[in-house]
Amino acid sequence: MSVPPFDPDQDSAEYIYVRLANHIEARIRAGELSLGRRLPAERDQADEYGVAYLTVRRAMKELRERGLIKTVVGRGTYIVDDLPPQED
Repeated sequence: MSVPPFDPDQDSAEYIYVRLANHIEARIRAGELSLGRRLPAERDQADEYGVAYLTVRRAMKELRERGLIKTVVGRGTYIVDDLPPQED
């Protein structure tokens, strides 16, 4: 399953950081981003997705709260090895 590209200009009532978190979660669950993989730095992701750095930072917080990623200070942010069940 392929996840469509993220469009920061999409007209939506949902906050952009939530849309970004949903997009990254979809990429993880589709296998585009492998379990245990280190994610790029937040500034690099901001460039990749065409959003502000703080938007990525907030999306990462959302993904941590969902149990999909973990951050190790001084080492980086990683996708967890064992995904929690998907919420409907």
